[in-house]
Amino acid sequence: METRGIEQMFDFQRLPSDGLILLLLLLYSPVGLCLMLLRIFIGVHVFLVSCALPDSFIRRFIVRVMCSVLGLHIRQNSPRLRDKSVKLYVCNHVTQFDHNIINLLTSCNTPLLEGPSGFVCWARGFMELGTMAGSRTELAETLHGYCSAPGALPLLLFPEEDTTNGRAGLLKFSSWPFSVADSVQPVAMTVKRPLISVNVPESSWLTELLWTFFVPFTVYQVRWHLPVHRQDGESHQEFANRVQELLATELGVVSTQITKADKAEHIKRKRHTVPHTTQLNLGARPRTMAQGFLGSGPGAENPGVVRMAQQVKEVLPDIPLSVITRDLLQTNCVDATITNLLESSDQYHTDPAEGATSGPARPQISTTPSVAASSPTIKPAAKSFGRLPADRHMSLQERKAALYEYARR
Repeated sequence: METRGIEQMFDFQRLPSDGLILLLLLLYSPVGLCLMLLRIFIGVHVFLVSCALPDSFIRRFIVRVMCSVLGLHIRQNSPRLRDKSVKLYVCNHVTQFDHNIINLLTSCNTPLLEGPSGFVCWARGFMELGTMAGSRTELAETLHGYCSAPGALPLLLFPEEDTTNGRAGLLKFSSWPFSVADSVQPVAMTVKRPLISVNVPESSWLTELLWTFFVPFTVYQVRWHLPVHRQDGESHQEFANRVQELLATELGVVSTQITKADKAEHIKRKRHTVPHTTQLNLGARPRTMAQGFLGSGPGAENPGVVRMAQQVKEVLPDIPLSVITRDLLQTNCVDATITNLLESSDQYHTDPAEGATSGPARPQISTTPSVAASSPTIKPAAKSFGRLPADRHMSLQERKAALYEYARR
C-alpha cells in the first residue's frame, strides 16, 4: 500500500492541526489538568475495588460505573449475539486498553504478548504465560491447550498485533490466533474522543492513560458479530483473511495488507526524516555548514534542497550558497544548476557574511609533481566557450569533467 495509505491509518500527532480546535484545547487545558489530577485519585480507588471484588456481573457493573467517572463510556450493540460456547474472541486494536473494555462487558483473558511481566502485567489486566519468549507457534499451542481445558474463560486476541486509529483500515491479520480454535467471535470496536487523537504510535500505556484522564470523555463502541467457523480445507491464513474482511465491512474501513512490521518501518523512516547534509568528506568544514549558510532562506527548511545545494557547493566552491539555492528552487536538479552556473556570465563572489560563517579557511593540499602535472586547469567560464554552439557544448562538458575530478581530489 502507498505511504499515503499508511499515513491515514495512524495519527502521528497528538494535538489537532485545526486552529479552532487547537484554541479550544488551549482554553480547556486548565480544566483538563484539574480533571486529570482528580481522576488519578479516583482511578486508584477503581483499581482497589476491581482487585477486592471477585469476578462477577456485580463487579463488572460497579467498575463500569466508576470508569464512567474517569471519562470511559462504554456502549455495546447486539450483546445477545455473544455465544458463550465460543472460546476465542478476535477484535480490532485501537487503544492499549481495549482488553479492559471488553473485560468490563464479559469475562475473558488476554495473554501478554509484549511488555513487562509481573505486577505491571497483572495490574493492566493481562494473563501472563510462561512461553512469552518462544515463537508464535509455541504460543498458539499453549493457548489451544488453555481453550481445551473445561471451564476456561474465553480468550481475547488482537490479530492486528498493533493499534491503528480505527478510521481508515485494518492491519493484516496474523494467522496464528486462528490456529487456537476453529470457531471465533468477531468483535468490532470504535473509539472516539474530542480535541485529541485516541492514540499515537510509540506512546507508552501510562502516557495514554494520562491523556485519557485529561480529555472530557472517551467513548468505546463495541459491536458483537455472529461466530465464524473455519471451513473444511481452509488454511489458517485464509480463515484470518475472511474474518478480517468481515470486520472491515462491519467497521466501514478497508482491509489492507499492511503488517505490524510495515508500521514499524514507516515510523522508523519518519523518525529519520530530518534535515541532513551529504556524508561526503568535506575536509575541515562542518556537516551543518549548509544550514548555517542558508539561514532562513526559502530552501533552508527543505532537506532535499539543502542536500543538493551542498553537492553543488562542492563542485563550485566559489559561488555563494544563496545563489545555488535560488537556482535549485527553479531547476530541482544538481546537474542543471551546475550547468546554469557555469554558463552564466556573472562573476559571483563570496559574501563577507558567508566567509565569516564558514569558519577556518580550507587547508592547502600538497600534491606531488606527477599529480600536479596531471591536474586539469580550470579556466574562467567567460573565456571557456567558443563562438559555435558545438564548441561551447564540448567546452562545457570538459569543464564539468575537470571540476568533478578536482572535487574528488
